[in-house]
Amino acid sequence: MSPQKVGIAVTGASGFVGRALVTQAGLHARFGVQAWVRQLPGRPLDGVSYVCSGDLSGEHWKHEIWDSEVVVHTAARVHVIADGASNPLAAFCRVNVQATLRLARQAAQAGVRRFVFISSIKVNGESTATGHPFLASTPPAPRDPYGVSKMEAEQGLREIAAQSGMEVVIIRPPLVYGPEVKANFLTMMRWVSRGIPLPLGTIDNRRSLVALDNLLDLILTCVDHPAAANQTFVASDGEDLSTTQLLRRMGTALGKPERLMPLPPALLWAGAALVGKPGLAQRLCGNLQVDISKTRELLGWTPPISVDEGLRSAAEGFWRETAV
Repeated sequence: MSPQKVGIAVTGASGFVGRALVTQAGLHARFGVQAWVRQLPGRPLDGVSYVCSGDLSGEHWKHEIWDSEVVVHTAARVHVIADGASNPLAAFCRVNVQATLRLARQAAQAGVRRFVFISSIKVNGESTATGHPFLASTPPAPRDPYGVSKMEAEQGLREIAAQSGMEVVIIRPPLVYGPEVKANFLTMMRWVSRGIPLPLGTIDNRRSLVALDNLLDLILTCVDHPAAANQTFVASDGEDLSTTQLLRRMGTALGKPERLMPLPPALLWAGAALVGKPGLAQRLCGNLQVDISKTRELLGWTPPISVDEGLRSAAEGFWRETAV
């Protein structure tokens, strides 16, 4: 007799992580997948049911998830470097806090067993001291409205779990990269693919990243692993890179030799401060490491692919998009 399928509802199924999660989960015989999207896709996946969820601001979603055991909540107002909202914190909180907690309450009322929330390492902060990576137990210290909104959502979800008995699992990934990645990682791939000289040849920082395939594997592990209930996990590839190493290995994946100039990092920090972009220097030159020991030990989880495999997958996606 084949095992009974675990019914999962995936919010944000049109997004970078959500879309890939629906595709990956749909390939597993043990999952029945319901994808929540803003608009129905032109090419729906076989075996996946779709729900037009809008902006998740309604009060009726418990009728849509009554047959799901698990909700994986990837929908969010994502972090943006130049936010045009007049009140960024309020804008983030409307989606990342209020809509998330509304959905979680309705999930609990509908009898959902587990709610998996994709949070962000920004809940912990923007940087780490050398040799002191963020742990899942590191006290929150968000520095921007996005991080604050994710922290407040986490706090609210734990309260709902305590009141309702619905299990909550929180995953805090750092930068996620893979096919169809956007934002800063896509910008770096464009720099390298075009052979643009970059003054980043001597950066000796350490940053944790997580390949999309590794994050998807961790999410699906957390869907039904007994030890994941009511736990918080950080995610990464298990190998930290300097910006210089990342760009060199990205060049290898893209088949384009990187052009890195050995400019002293102190000059980069000074230049970024001069143009009012200290955050850019932090992302390029600063440390942001996470320690996934808890994730490994409690779940018996190991990232299934290496950094180089993740970079090759991202590069293949980049060239496909470029050819369109």
